[in-house]
Amino acid sequence: MGPGTALLAADAYVYGSPLVRELCAVQAGLQEGFGVLGPAPFNDFAHAEGPATPAAHVPWGASDLVEALAQLDLSGGPVRLHVPDTGGAYYVLQFVDTWSNSFTYLGSRATGTGEGEWLVVPPGWSGTVPDGVAGVIDAPTSVVSLVGRIACADPRDLPRVRALQQELTLTHLGARAHRTGLPAPDPDVPEALRFFEQLRVWAADFPPAAPDRAYQDRFQPLGLLEEGPSPYVSAGPGLVRALGEGLALGRSRVEEAVRSQEAAHGPPGAWEVRPHPGDRGLDHHGVGTIGPSEWQTADREASYLVRAVAAREALWTPHGYEAVYAHTAHDSRGRPLDGAHRYVLRLAEPPPVRAFWSVTMYDTPGHHLVANPVDRYAIGDHTPGLVHDADGSLTLHLSADPPADPAHAANWLPAPAGGFGPVMRLHLPEQAVLDGTYVIPAVERVEGV
Repeated sequence: MGPGTALLAADAYVYGSPLVRELCAVQAGLQEGFGVLGPAPFNDFAHAEGPATPAAHVPWGASDLVEALAQLDLSGGPVRLHVPDTGGAYYVLQFVDTWSNSFTYLGSRATGTGEGEWLVVPPGWSGTVPDGVAGVIDAPTSVVSLVGRIACADPRDLPRVRALQQELTLTHLGARAHRTGLPAPDPDVPEALRFFEQLRVWAADFPPAAPDRAYQDRFQPLGLLEEGPSPYVSAGPGLVRALGEGLALGRSRVEEAVRSQEAAHGPPGAWEVRPHPGDRGLDHHGVGTIGPSEWQTADREASYLVRAVAAREALWTPHGYEAVYAHTAHDSRGRPLDGAHRYVLRLAEPPPVRAFWSVTMYDTPGHHLVANPVDRYAIGDHTPGLVHDADGSLTLHLSADPPADPAHAANWLPAPAGGFGPVMRLHLPEQAVLDGTYVIPAVERVEGV
């Protein structure tokens, strides 16, 4: 095996890691639960009890959204989805295929907030659509992650959300039983080759879009296209060495791309705003998606690295036209944010959104919510009692201790005692957010407020 084999294996890692990451997440959802959500079998929802709190101890938990998650298996036939009437309140259901591509959205932006029935069908399905179905969702793969987010302004809003959870249902309509688990990689494969075994088994069961298959065929020399018994149980030393080198090189490519993104986000104190983290799906544009357009990476081979970075950094992050998540960990002079100091975020005008915006506080480097005496973990346009300045602007106070002036208490977002990094979530952002015309002001360090 020459160096070309290792380079080919690196390409295979970049190409296939989104599939492996996605299906590992599916497996976690089925068996252990995911984040604030408990486990649930195929074709059933797991619902969070409410917005994330410090007790959940999950990174980047949203404190003004209630999450729902279902892993759909369509191998036995279609699944019927009932969505309730949310009365105009924001929600989104995001459909993600096994290659980590978001291919359909239902909800406020895409389909409205009224009650409805949808039929989710497997690839190649040609059956009869039942009466009363609003539309058909053609899944690119026979397993799909259905990621739900329902706006929840504060604990008083929970009864409304819980009632909606009861009405959000899935019904398996197939003539055959659905899976109870994912296809299992051979357990006798050495741990060092496990990634390639997962990719071999899962790519066979969940084939990619037709234009990707020619690229995938390149990996024949690696054993990734072999059917039946695993070629990795007793692989020769040359293949083992080449696959190991390729795995390390592929991971390095993805990590370098991540670092390049982080280094390019602007001047000191600038918020890192990425409207295009999900620009990777080239082939499936279902209900609620915008494409083909600037929301895809036109170069197919380049899109594999974009997809790998997105799956590595934030699996299930929606397209920017649905939501943008901006974050910072530095003040206007580039100094790390720290609870030993006081800060303000001055918003001359509200962030331009069609749904809602909020700023959530996290510690660093763990990115967890931190307990505070007023149980406030986010602040935004849904926060009651915000006080605007005389000119109509809004000044938010970020500090570990309450503001010295009691008049500022309503605008206080408590910070942890050590390092922290706020995240601004912009739901249904306007074009000014997407094209960079709107710039989130830097956080300013101040004293005595």
